[in-house]
Amino acid sequence: MVFWRKNKNIAEQEKQEHDERFIHRPSDPALEPPTEYDSEISEDMKHELQETETELIEELEEIPVPDHMPTEDAQESEDLSDHTDEGGWLSRLTKGLAKSTNKISQGITDVITKKKLDQDMLDNLEEVLISADLGPKTAAALVADFAKDRFGKDISEEEVKEALSESVAVMLGPVAKPLEIRKPANGGPFVILVCGVNGVGKTTTIGKLAQHLKRDGGHSVMMAAGDTFRAAAIEQLEIWAQRTGSPLVTKEVGADAAAVAYEAYEKAKEAGSDVLLIDTAGRLQNKANLMAELEKIVRVLKKQDEALPHATLLVLDATTGQNAYSQLESFKSMVNVTGLVVTKLDGSAKGGVLVGLADQFGVPVHAIGIGEKMEDMQPFNADEYARSLIGLNAA
Repeated sequence: MVFWRKNKNIAEQEKQEHDERFIHRPSDPALEPPTEYDSEISEDMKHELQETETELIEELEEIPVPDHMPTEDAQESEDLSDHTDEGGWLSRLTKGLAKSTNKISQGITDVITKKKLDQDMLDNLEEVLISADLGPKTAAALVADFAKDRFGKDISEEEVKEALSESVAVMLGPVAKPLEIRKPANGGPFVILVCGVNGVGKTTTIGKLAQHLKRDGGHSVMMAAGDTFRAAAIEQLEIWAQRTGSPLVTKEVGADAAAVAYEAYEKAKEAGSDVLLIDTAGRLQNKANLMAELEKIVRVLKKQDEALPHATLLVLDATTGQNAYSQLESFKSMVNVTGLVVTKLDGSAKGGVLVGLADQFGVPVHAIGIGEKMEDMQPFNADEYARSLIGLNAA
């Protein structure tokens, strides 16, 4: 406690200086100098401060860390009505991929230091692509394709970008498939099961999908809150259901997710809904439990119709980079993943991961997200993405 003590003479001197500084100030109680100077804090005050500090620490420790931060709610609160399409989708895509593009484009610039294409240049180019999370196998395949008929010949930076863009587009072409909604013959809804680990943007994706299906496709949509493990997941989906004007089927926290899906299907069929979007849990740290839950949802749905679900979408966060590979592998082992939605490309320098996923897995990519606004999630276009990623589209 020595830091709280003052020498009496020093205290008297400080008092005099303080009085002199305030002598010409207006008479304001808030500005009046103190009349007494304690040489030290009393023992009672010390004890009270210690007790207060202990209580505050205990209260802070009891505050739970939310799965969904308030800042995310603020971002998600964007109006789902039409926005002014500033510059169009291509411009926003190019800006969204800027971090990934800069890494690749600058890497190519650094690599092309000689006129003729040699092995050192190819090795360096491969490293550039790997650093952008295309993955070693995919990067090697692209470089090998690029080197055909060019080795030992004069090469320019622009030619490298054009050739890589074309190769990437060819690799992405087979997976660039829109999500097709077909009304089942039995009159029930088209059922979409939405999967993904917590935090990838599943809820936002479901909300945007619902709005696109209603606004662009003219479909009626119902939602089901199948992630019954987290209260926040149910609450977030309720908000999106209200924003999109979509009915929502929920149960209490901890309820059987399969029961939610079963009941939602019956209600959607009764209501004549065109599409049923089912949210699911994403606790990969409990992989065995998650697998059992997902398998049960699918099994229960098939009691209604063997064709259910008609589509199973996996939402992947681009910022996770190579972890997206393991997530896709894990979910493919649990359920029949029929398509991907890749989100948060605007916050990542790892946009190349989508190319690697396409090359290694061949799972259709239905849509990509580059922001929080409604128009920032669009159907995936291979040519646009390839040219934006390599840096050939002007922002």
